[in-house]
Amino acid sequence: MKNKIVLWGTNAADERMLVALELKVAQNKVMIYTFSEAQASDEFYQQMMDLWRDDKGEVAFPDGHQAIARELSVSESLLPDDIRVERSDVIQRAQTEWHFVVLSSKLSEAYKSEIQDLEETLAGLKEYSKDMWDSLKQFWDKVQQQAQERTLLKEHADELRDRTNKAFEDLKALRSKMDDAFRQQSKENMDRFTALLQDIDTRIKENKHLNRVFDDLKQLQRDIKDVAFTKEHRNKMWQKVDDAFKEVKEKRFGEKRETGNDSPLGRVQSRYDGLLNAIEKMERSIERDAEDLEFQQRKINTTDGQLEAQIRQAKILMIQQRYDSKKEKLDEMLKTKEQLEQRMEREKAQQAKREAQQKEEAARKEAAEKAKEKIAEDIRKQQESIQVAAEELETAALAINEQKKGKAATARQVVEEKAAEPEATTESTEETQSTAAPKAGESLLGAIGTTLGESLEDVVDTVRAVAEVVSQQFQEKVEEIKADINEALAEEE
Repeated sequence: MKNKIVLWGTNAADERMLVALELKVAQNKVMIYTFSEAQASDEFYQQMMDLWRDDKGEVAFPDGHQAIARELSVSESLLPDDIRVERSDVIQRAQTEWHFVVLSSKLSEAYKSEIQDLEETLAGLKEYSKDMWDSLKQFWDKVQQQAQERTLLKEHADELRDRTNKAFEDLKALRSKMDDAFRQQSKENMDRFTALLQDIDTRIKENKHLNRVFDDLKQLQRDIKDVAFTKEHRNKMWQKVDDAFKEVKEKRFGEKRETGNDSPLGRVQSRYDGLLNAIEKMERSIERDAEDLEFQQRKINTTDGQLEAQIRQAKILMIQQRYDSKKEKLDEMLKTKEQLEQRMEREKAQQAKREAQQKEEAARKEAAEKAKEKIAEDIRKQQESIQVAAEELETAALAINEQKKGKAATARQVVEEKAAEPEATTESTEETQSTAAPKAGESLLGAIGTTLGESLEDVVDTVRAVAEVVSQQFQEKVEEIKADINEALAEEE
């Protein structure tokens, strides 16, 4: 708890100014220093924040600043009515805490007076005194209880602890025996709680009633806090408890996945898991505050004096403020938890949709690849068929050409034979020869022309027919492949 605060505010004329408050513990007063905006330069403000507020050095106040002293009170405000600050919650919290600081300081002074009497008595001893040990132990138990309940400030408790330890050091023999007894007690407690943890570990491995196991672990954790342990034993025990908690959480919620955390759903899930952990810690903290409140309420009716009653009342106010603040934060965390749960549902739906789209796209690509391969294979086969047909056409053309040459040679041979026959001696013979020769020559040439014409026409018709058939077959094959592709795509959808 700091005894100095610095913040911005305004005066009655609504003029901006720097306000500094300092608690005077011994006088039970609060000093209020105000600086106009002109006086509060950036350098001065930084010095007040870095040095003066944290008691790290003196800061020279500018001339003309205002100083006001006010009694510290729980019911009345720390600030006069004409001074308003931007963070009124800081002032209210400081008022509650400073009241506790003053009361704790008074309790500390009472304890310091008591330890001083013990120190003076101890200084006059020549040998070990059992009564002295009992008195010192009784005093330390009382101080330790107040320290555990945090009714003493840390610096006060630390000072009393150091002085008490020094007194114990003067009783080394007893201290040695006390340490031996304490270590023995710690070992016994360690063995007892280790056995309880072994039973819990067995139940965890059975993976049954994990919610109840988790509650038992939390209760065990609370019990350990109130049990005497050496530092070594306590550290080992806390480690075992932490390991058990981790194992239970892994059984309940599953191990943390190493993959998928970069996806939108993974990031939301990680945030949700972290929030659950924070909610659990906040609930435990609120539970502890509630227990502290209940304890202080019981104790306030059995106090030894008015001072202790006042300090416990101040403690109740502090705890209540802390409790209310944590409850508000917990409510916000629970609202966030609901929002994250709704967001996870949306992300899950979107992820399922994306996965379905990816699967459909992959199926389309696979079908397209298969169709592409099928088209390529069919084209290859079609090209082979066209090549075969072309070779057949070429062979047929060569055959026809050879046929033409053969028929032409035959015609020439016939003409030559006719020309080699002897001439006729009679008139009738000459008339017959003169009449028949032209007819024979004419019919031969016509036959040759007809033969050649028919052969060429056959070649042209054959080529046309083969080309038409090949083209028609190729077109039909392309149409068939297109139909197969459409059918494959339809099946994938």
